[in-house]
Amino acid sequence: MLRPGLRVPVAIAHDIVAVGLAWLLAYGLRFNFDIPEVFWQAALYSLLWLVPLYAALLPQFGLYRGIWRFASLDDLQRIVLAVAAGAVLAAAIKLMFRVPYVPRSVLLIHPLLLLVVMGGSRFAYRSWKELHLYGGTRLVGTPALLVASADTAIGVLRDLSRSAEWQVVGIIDENPKRRGAVIERVRVLGSVEEMAAWSRRLEVKHVIVALPESSAAQRRQAVEAVNAAGLAPLMLPTVEDLLCGRAASGAVRRVELEDLLGREPVTLDTEGLRGFLQGQVVMVTGAGGSIGAELCRQIARFGPRLLVLFELNEFNLYRIAEEFRERLPHTPIASMIGDVRNARRVAEAMQRHAPAVVFHAAAFKHVPLMEESNAWEALQNNVLGTWVVAGEAAAAGVRTFVFISTDKAVNPTSVMGASKRLAEMVCQAMQAHTATRFEMVRFGNVLGSAGSVIPKFRSQIARGGPVTVTHPDMVRYFMSIPEAAQLVLQAGCMGRGGEIFVMDMGEPVRIVDLARDMIRLSGLTEQQVRIEFSGLRPGEKLFEELLTDDEHTRPTPHRKLRIARAREVDPGWLEALLRWLRQERAPDDAEVRRELKRWVPEYGPIGAPELRAIPGGRADAA
Repeated sequence: MLRPGLRVPVAIAHDIVAVGLAWLLAYGLRFNFDIPEVFWQAALYSLLWLVPLYAALLPQFGLYRGIWRFASLDDLQRIVLAVAAGAVLAAAIKLMFRVPYVPRSVLLIHPLLLLVVMGGSRFAYRSWKELHLYGGTRLVGTPALLVASADTAIGVLRDLSRSAEWQVVGIIDENPKRRGAVIERVRVLGSVEEMAAWSRRLEVKHVIVALPESSAAQRRQAVEAVNAAGLAPLMLPTVEDLLCGRAASGAVRRVELEDLLGREPVTLDTEGLRGFLQGQVVMVTGAGGSIGAELCRQIARFGPRLLVLFELNEFNLYRIAEEFRERLPHTPIASMIGDVRNARRVAEAMQRHAPAVVFHAAAFKHVPLMEESNAWEALQNNVLGTWVVAGEAAAAGVRTFVFISTDKAVNPTSVMGASKRLAEMVCQAMQAHTATRFEMVRFGNVLGSAGSVIPKFRSQIARGGPVTVTHPDMVRYFMSIPEAAQLVLQAGCMGRGGEIFVMDMGEPVRIVDLARDMIRLSGLTEQQVRIEFSGLRPGEKLFEELLTDDEHTRPTPHRKLRIARAREVDPGWLEALLRWLRQERAPDDAEVRRELKRWVPEYGPIGAPELRAIPGGRADAA
């Protein structure tokens, strides 16, 4: 095998020799290999300008950027273009300089012969190399190893065979009894520990990990072994990806954090949800956001009569509407731009479309941003906006209203968390005076949602670092966007009115470990992209409180949903709150925080010493 530094010079020398041989062979064919002396001398003389012409021309078409063993149709296309350009220039030189004894037929035969030699040699080399390495010829697809059990490998190989993108050249299986077995014409090579050696021997750079029945720890171990071997780990789409139309069977994708965190698939009451949503008009506020958009995708699975997309951000609304027109054209949609605080616009949407179910996902949710001169706006949008939408829903006879809340509403330390708790209490208060069923659903951090830590880390890694983590001991509970959306639907389906549902968030994850995982999944190391600790930001907790504690919740029929035992709301409380929220004067942040303590007694902002003097305030608020 040639050293990498010699591959390009050898390839160029091969093509230059091919130019000369094809030229002489073209003369031979023209004269039936009985070339007159004068023409033979002319053929040799012509090589003095023909060979330099092609030597300067061929590299301009990118013929030497690839590797012959991975020769593809793209390479053949470049060869055709290069040879065609050479033929045109050679004919132009003959005509311009009146080069004698160069028959026109030679100018036609030469590029055809050169194309056969240059293209044929490349594909012949690839065929020989793959026969030598893999025991069979595979002229399509990038070679890759497959980490999978024998039973899983059968289905994966059949799915991948429908695509020309990947060719599995060996299977990595932990079962020693399977070593040497052949599955779908592919041999089982050995265990994960031997993967690095096999990748070098087979000249493979990619590994597809397909361990659907394994634990998260086993999947993580396999991915880490792939990274340690200097290879690129890939994954097959999940069942949720296939059901929601986000990926096709056999479509290989890069490894995502969800694959390593071990979240179990959500089991839905499909029949119940179909009865809840099928044939109904469903409205989603904040439909262009990460959570709202995923809610729309999940709702579309159950055949709504109409899906009303209500969104303030024009671009986000355009993006989700275009996605539905391209990928879910059979789901009727109505796109409405509007602010949830605008009662007239919300009422217009309710009256025009008469939704049976409303999912209220519109909110300001970025914790530090709401602490920085935006406290009053957070309350106006998150609390007053919720009251507007809930009130118009009740007036329009909406059957079910589902409010998307957050775990930060539990003993809130931030304005955003307190605003969400207030919005929950607004819905609780309204439940006593209307036939509409109000359901509230809390969940924690969602992987990849707008404003979350994942896009931030991804951007920082792309810039080369550093990745900023607030504190080495900070932990959070994470779930995927599809999982969160599915559980919201399930809670809305099973609620009877006035409940606050909380989700099982699984095991906590250290943010610094999350950062390390993302760096590794990007194919980099901590030496290349360093991690820096920046300190806690305003309103942030070091540890989120566990919401599935049996002392604070009661179970539901769904094992991932529980109902919080929230305190009841005083009947006159809502009117007093609305008077405060609808005042003409906008109070400053310090006043907002002081007043919030009155409306949400459990609110205790971190680092707010002015609250310590308030009777009943928490001693550990600071």
